[in-house]
Amino acid sequence: MFNPPCRAFLRWGVAPRCFVLLETTGHRSGLRRQTPVGGTVDGPTAWLVAEHGTGCAWVRNLLADPRVRVKTGRRWRSGRAVTLPDDDAWARRRAIDASNGLAGQVDGLFFHRMASTPLTVRVDLSEGP
Repeated sequence: MFNPPCRAFLRWGVAPRCFVLLETTGHRSGLRRQTPVGGTVDGPTAWLVAEHGTGCAWVRNLLADPRVRVKTGRRWRSGRAVTLPDDDAWARRRAIDASNGLAGQVDGLFFHRMASTPLTVRVDLSEGP
């Protein structure tokens, strides 16, 4: 229910900064998939936390092919994603929420209510598309 309008706002470059549009390659279909994800970009690194760990389709996709693209604002950046199972995903998500202002804190409330097995994902970004 929430993803389609959020995806549209992200494509137009007008979504709150607490969301990024993550593009992965489908692990079965091979098709490009775009998913709105709560996260933050800190210089050359994007930090994301998957609510349901490897149960999230986008995580399964990046495990099969770690080459991803991340859109923030109106800019796409290519990168390589890696899961960090030893990272404290709850603490990471609290830091992401705090860095994203009021919209991040509101999104964090939903995240903390819905998450089952959070998993931190780091995306090392390059400058090109």
